[in-house]
Amino acid sequence: MTLPEGHVTSRCCTFFLMLLLSGSALAADVPLTAVNPVGLWLITLGIAFLIAEAALPNYGVIGLGGIIMFVIGALILSNADLPVPMMIGLGLISALLLIALIIRALKTRPRHAVSGDAGLVGSVTAVTTVQAENTHNGWVQLQGEHWQVQSTTPLHTGQSVRVLGRKGLLLKVAATDAAGHGE
Repeated sequence: MTLPEGHVTSRCCTFFLMLLLSGSALAADVPLTAVNPVGLWLITLGIAFLIAEAALPNYGVIGLGGIIMFVIGALILSNADLPVPMMIGLGLISALLLIALIIRALKTRPRHAVSGDAGLVGSVTAVTTVQAENTHNGWVQLQGEHWQVQSTTPLHTGQSVRVLGRKGLLLKVAATDAAGHGE
C-alpha cells in the first residue's frame, strides 16, 4: 500500500519534531520541579500547532501561532536556566519548517481549469476534416475527443483554430490569426 505524498511528509515532520523535542528535553538537564508548567504547555501547544499545520491546508495560520507559542514558552522557561542557543535554534528550526510547509502548500494551489468549457475555450488545435458542402464547418481533435466546429470564415484541413465558445456539441472557432481580432 502506498501512502499519498502529503501523509509521508506529515509523518516525517511529526517524527522530526518529536525527536527534536526529546533531544532538547535531555539536553536541558534541569530538574522538572524547577520548570514552569505554563512554559511547557506553551511549547507543547506550539509543537502541536506546527504538526497540525503539516496536516491541514491553512497556508501558515496555525503554524505561525505555533511558532509564537513556542517562542513565548521558551522565554518563560528561560528563567529555568535552559540554554538560550537551544531555544533560539528550536525557534529557527520551527520557522524554517513553517516556511517550507507554506511554500509546499502554495505550490499545490488550484491551477486553471483543464476540463469542461473553461478548459476548451482558448484551446488551439488543427482542423482535421472540413465539410465539402460547407467550408465553415469541420471537425477537430481536442482533449482526446472528436468535436464538430463552426467558423465565420472558411476552414481548411490542417489550419490552426482557437476555440471561442461552445454550444452543445458544436465548438465555435476562429483561425488563430483571426482569433486575436475578436472574431
